[in-house]
Amino acid sequence: MDGSKTLKTPPVFILLGPPGAGKGTQARMLEQDFGFVQLSTGDLLRAAVKAGTEAGKRAKAVMEAGALVSDDIVIAILRDRLAQPDTARGVILDGFPRTTKQAEALDRLLSENGQKIDAAISLEVDDDEMVTRVSGRFTCADCGEGYHDRFKPTRVANTCDACGSTEMTRRADDTAETVSSRLEAYHAQTAPLISYYDGQGALTRVPAMGAIDTIAKRLRSLVKDTIQ
Repeated sequence: MDGSKTLKTPPVFILLGPPGAGKGTQARMLEQDFGFVQLSTGDLLRAAVKAGTEAGKRAKAVMEAGALVSDDIVIAILRDRLAQPDTARGVILDGFPRTTKQAEALDRLLSENGQKIDAAISLEVDDDEMVTRVSGRFTCADCGEGYHDRFKPTRVANTCDACGSTEMTRRADDTAETVSSRLEAYHAQTAPLISYYDGQGALTRVPAMGAIDTIAKRLRSLVKDTIQ
């Protein structure tokens, strides 16, 4: 692909997948490969609040009151962001939309610019393997080196390969029970969204349990075929 070419109608991709599926990692790799801009709801909100935009001020007031930012405010912030010149090559939405109501609002916003969802990519994972993948993670408390009970154990039990520390830590929410609960919530919340984009003919399912580079190769191929 000619990286210097600016597409007349910027493509829009959505990455769907539960926590731990690798959405952020894959989105960053697609950014590098195609010059897209990754847009996540959290980053958008923080940037809008920091910039002091009208929508950002509304979001700040809501968040300071301890309430959830409404879909209307998120869409307003997204509208502002899509108007910025760096999105001319295309964007990847990570973490938005989460509901069919948000998806419908996003469709209306994109139609204002003559755009549409080019592909909603569902990173397909095996729930049991995801529980094993996430709940087995631990980190050296001293140097931050990451390990896994099954996939990357320390060479000497409870001793960091990198710095020799015997202090290891695990995230409190990386238990099997918590991961299982997050997966259940994701499937319940996202099932209607999967059906929504499937009905539009925009849904593509990509196996996401293999090596990062293997998954990235599948996504690159899919994106190239979509924008050509």
